[in-house]
Amino acid sequence: MEIELLEIRDFLAHHPPFDALPAGELDELPRHMEVRYLRRGGDFPPPAPASHWLYVIRSGAIELRDDDGRLSEKLGEGALYTADCQLVDVSGPCRGVAAEDALLYLLPCERLEALRSRAPDFDRHFSASIRERLQFALGRQQGTGNDPGYMMAPVERLLKKEPVTASADTTIRDVARLMTREKVSSVVVMDGDTLAGIVTDRDIRARCVAEGLDVVQPVTAVMTREPHTLGRQSPVSEALLTMTRLRVNHLPIVEQGRLVGVLTSSDLAHHQSTSSPYVATQVRKAETVDELVAASRRLPELVVQLASSSATALHIGEAVSTITDAIAGRLLEMAEHDLGPPPVPYAWLAGGSQARREQSSHSDQDNALLLSDDYRPGEHGGYFEELARRVTAGLDACGFYYCPGDAMASNPRWRQPVATWRQYFDTWIRRPEPQSLMLASIFFDLRVVHGDRDLFTPLQRHVLEESSNNGIFIAYMVSNALHHRPPLGFFRTFVLVHDGEHDDTLDIKHRGVVPITDIARVYALSAGLAAVNTTERLAAAAQSGALSREGCDNLTDALEFIANLRIQHQARQISHARSPDNFMDPKGLSTLERDHLKDAFKVIKSIQETLANRYQAGRFG
Repeated sequence: MEIELLEIRDFLAHHPPFDALPAGELDELPRHMEVRYLRRGGDFPPPAPASHWLYVIRSGAIELRDDDGRLSEKLGEGALYTADCQLVDVSGPCRGVAAEDALLYLLPCERLEALRSRAPDFDRHFSASIRERLQFALGRQQGTGNDPGYMMAPVERLLKKEPVTASADTTIRDVARLMTREKVSSVVVMDGDTLAGIVTDRDIRARCVAEGLDVVQPVTAVMTREPHTLGRQSPVSEALLTMTRLRVNHLPIVEQGRLVGVLTSSDLAHHQSTSSPYVATQVRKAETVDELVAASRRLPELVVQLASSSATALHIGEAVSTITDAIAGRLLEMAEHDLGPPPVPYAWLAGGSQARREQSSHSDQDNALLLSDDYRPGEHGGYFEELARRVTAGLDACGFYYCPGDAMASNPRWRQPVATWRQYFDTWIRRPEPQSLMLASIFFDLRVVHGDRDLFTPLQRHVLEESSNNGIFIAYMVSNALHHRPPLGFFRTFVLVHDGEHDDTLDIKHRGVVPITDIARVYALSAGLAAVNTTERLAAAAQSGALSREGCDNLTDALEFIANLRIQHQARQISHARSPDNFMDPKGLSTLERDHLKDAFKVIKSIQETLANRYQAGRFG
């Protein structure tokens, strides 16, 4: 192959979707491509013969602008421009200009179509359905496992340290000293590179001390020969069944015959202790705040475990929020035990991400107390003040820190009877202002965690009726929902944060997750839908006809993809003993992840524009 063609081939081989092509197709491809040079300031696409082309940016930068001249996107090295081949692109019609001198590879559209027909993985990248692309990306994120439970995690996740080994001629005494020094309960005996056996502290007690065997004998005299082993990718469930069947507490873990670790029954017990059912059980059994704190400390490891087991962001949000609910409920039960029965019925309400069942780990707490209209401040106020103080303090001790905006039941403003809460919502809906819009993200997402649910149902019904009949309020909510825009200005990377502390990072929460949450809330309030969870709100909006089925599916997949990236980012931070945050370094994303994230952001942008046009939100923002 000529050197110029070889250079093109090597470049394409390292950039999706061309890296999905079979080797033969990739070798042949450069012969059908043209090379164009575009000077800075030149029009893009450049003037070309009558054929239509797919453009690959080899070097330089291209700015794309919409019909109003606004910057829509920036294309850098490895990016594709497909509009001339009439491939669907939700970013809308654009023309561009070279922001830097640019070198372009051009592939005729008819050649592209031929490749797509012969290479399914390559074709999937160009699917006209953005949902299909996102679902393909989700499949890559989540692996092939269907069971996100802790029992399906690979055993390698449980290995905490390197295996301790000894040669076959080591004495029993020296092995005992080795176990004591390394603080382990077993030593793997090796014959060169071959696993010969394993000796445990129980073996030394039963086969040496109890039998009066001389400790200067070689360890082979007391070891278990040719022990059963498991591969490092074996599921935890298989390890548990194997150890139970063989009645052993130690299993060597190997990879292609090479020893990589030893799994112990203690490792399994610790792993089980960070499963969501186990943590929830510990919460229910807790008798003190300290015991709740101990249970809550397992939450970060639970997130890591679920993330490594291919659990979806939706599943993880459900698991974490369920445990948070259990902690709040147990704190309320403990407070009632000390303070006595409540003088009037009440409902403890969770707000924000807990109410939506979308928590990813410890976060600030948002809550409120809804009291019966029989409540009399002078007679009952002291009881509920102390109850709220105890519960919010307990949540803070458990890692759900006090809300910086004081949106908690310990604040008297958010500890009120039903009639007062009804007045609050009527004021926010009928006379929307910046304060009410700020509170909307908390108090228009409420869910009963503990207490009398019948207090909340009629209030929620009233709020939804009022909001769905007030177009001005919804227009303000749309305007508020447009404040968080996806970072679509790609320029070899993303539009990044520049605030000193988080320089050159992408705020995946406020630029990705929050816009979808805000969109779903608008649809729920405008259509009078009782759902609170974002995914459920989108589904209900599609069911009611407020949102198209395509829009619902695309937003749902975009949310799951973005939220999964966020979960994986936080899990990595937790694994490295760092506090989880929402600021991702985009350099850690693969090219394919960046492409799919771009798809997800385009979905958000498209729906935001639809909402803005429908409600003319600009008049209110």
